[in-house]
Amino acid sequence: MFLKSALVALTLAALIVALAMPSGAIAGDPATKEKKKSAQSKQDKKKIADSKMPALCFKMKDVDDNEQDLRQYSGKVVLMVNVASKCGFTPQYDGLQKLYESNKDKGLVILAFPANDFGKQDPGSNSELKEFCSSKSHVTFPIYAKVSVLGRDMCPLYKYLTSKKSGHKFAGPIQWNFNKFLVNRKGEIVGRYDSRVAPDASKLTEAIDKALAEPVPSEAPAKKSKKKKPND
Repeated sequence: MFLKSALVALTLAALIVALAMPSGAIAGDPATKEKKKSAQSKQDKKKIADSKMPALCFKMKDVDDNEQDLRQYSGKVVLMVNVASKCGFTPQYDGLQKLYESNKDKGLVILAFPANDFGKQDPGSNSELKEFCSSKSHVTFPIYAKVSVLGRDMCPLYKYLTSKKSGHKFAGPIQWNFNKFLVNRKGEIVGRYDSRVAPDASKLTEAIDKALAEPVPSEAPAKKSKKKKPND
């Protein structure tokens, strides 16, 4: 009699637990399996997309402290530059702005990453950097928050750009301010230029023209945004 009562009690307890569980939480439930399958599919698609545009698989804070996903530039030609406001190469800001204005409608974007790693030549706050870029150099291309491009504090983007483990042939430590990495429409690094290569140098402008001449990948946001709706 005692054993029978115990079994009944256990059965009731199991039933109560089952009823208390949220819908779809029971192991083997089709809805749960479908959710897991959908989540895994999204993760797999993200990994595939990242592998196709490795140089853009990073999120960075802009100069206004807003997080920006560099994937938004997929399909564009990107010139990444570590900049400084008190450097002998600082006048290159003007050349970069001219380069940007001449080619932005063709798909070029320039991303500036201020760094204070060399001679402490960019000591200001992000707000001071923004003021300098807008008032002194009249920069209109994206300026990001200050980062480190050297040593233990190096940001993930520059770890990728400079590490030989990244698998591209343009790896190696940043030597000074205004080093430039050219990224094609597929998110691949296709060129690197040191500080002495001015924004209007033929070796850089010709490489940019070549990259701009490439077709925009069909999966890139820049390509999709050009598709018009039937009623447009």
